[in-house]
Amino acid sequence: METARITGAAVAQLGRLHEGPFFDRKSIRIAPGKLTRTASAFANTDGGDLIIGIEDDGSWSGAPDMEALNGHLQALEALFPYGTECMYTFLQNTDDSTYGLLVTVSKAREIKEASDGKAYVRRGAQSLPVSDLAHLKMQKGITSLETATLNYAYQDLVVSPVAVDFAKSVVPTTEPEPWLRKQSLIVNDLPTVAGTLLFHEEPQIHLPKSSLKLYRYTTSDTEGSRDHLAYDPISIDGCIYDQVKAAVTETVRQVETIPTLDASGLKAIKYPDETVHEIITNALIHRDYSVNDDVHVRVFDNRVEVQSPGSLPANITASNILDERFSRNPVIVRLLNKFPDAPNKDVGEGLNTAFEAMRKLDLREPEIRDTGTSVIVVIWHETLASPESRIVDYLRKNKTINNSQARALLNRPEAERTIRRYFEALITAGEIERVPQSSGRGAKYRLVSAEPTD
Repeated sequence: METARITGAAVAQLGRLHEGPFFDRKSIRIAPGKLTRTASAFANTDGGDLIIGIEDDGSWSGAPDMEALNGHLQALEALFPYGTECMYTFLQNTDDSTYGLLVTVSKAREIKEASDGKAYVRRGAQSLPVSDLAHLKMQKGITSLETATLNYAYQDLVVSPVAVDFAKSVVPTTEPEPWLRKQSLIVNDLPTVAGTLLFHEEPQIHLPKSSLKLYRYTTSDTEGSRDHLAYDPISIDGCIYDQVKAAVTETVRQVETIPTLDASGLKAIKYPDETVHEIITNALIHRDYSVNDDVHVRVFDNRVEVQSPGSLPANITASNILDERFSRNPVIVRLLNKFPDAPNKDVGEGLNTAFEAMRKLDLREPEIRDTGTSVIVVIWHETLASPESRIVDYLRKNKTINNSQARALLNRPEAERTIRRYFEALITAGEIERVPQSSGRGAKYRLVSAEPTD
């Protein structure tokens, strides 16, 4: 186990840290059982750091030796028996050689219960017991609404054109009903949520908050307002398969009406189709259908936001989402993949495909945010949609730019000739000019509207 030596100044800094959703500190005198409440809360929420050896007033209260922390370690290891969701670091104060313990807890895949048998969650600087364990399981994706049944006649699902066409093309040896029953999409003569979303012609009749809402805001503001709406929001309904296709087509159409700067002037924005497709597909198939909200796609002048109800499930975070795999709605994911020209043909690789497509065109990578109640993926355009516009954006904040600065800005350390072409295109477009009396390798550039530079 790693030991980190920390100075008195570092100890004082730790003592000044404010407790919150991702940080807590405890006295060395805390009972090991109580310690597991905080660890449970971090694991069941979004993870966090816990330091043992700092009093409530921020003063240091280290243990005389490492062995004095054995009880705390044993209690925590009972909570995290395999060591995959919790890391420990001894902290040795160089001023008095006493020891504290840094416990780094990751967001856990399963629900973690403290030694008192209760599960806790982190709310602000508090670790609170969970009153509704079923709701927490739904939030973490351990259980899913997709297996729940809906109170309408299963025959409506059996005779749906979606189910009939699917049976003809995918399972031609059987009628829809026996296949739907075999896949547990009809249970006790009632259709399930997954069956309804996949095969009902209009699932929104029975699941009102399963639509996709599309908005066009004529602004780049952080939030759109009613005043900036270009028109009333568009509601895209139907089964998931049809929703994906309609939503992608309409989103691309809306985006391509927005002009952006090109070296030769203004032109329509063009995203890789797979980026929009994969992000919208992910929003629909991995959303939490127990949350009473629709998927929202907002097209702004400088970005597209795709908001999916429910936080990231299990151990998935915004930082590890491209590497980890977890499906909140495995039935929907599996069966949608059986459709002809399935929208999720590369199961588990959707977001990776979206990110890679943006990189190939030198576009800014999408941004993923977990708000706790929804997941928002932001696809940027305009200002950062091309190397030329990045240079212009840089010059809006800085007086001048040279070739080496532009190479660093665009992460192209060896592309000196390419950078010169960008400068030449921007000069032709009337956006920048060379700073007088600068030339060759010392050439600098500025916006045309910039003040004269000595």
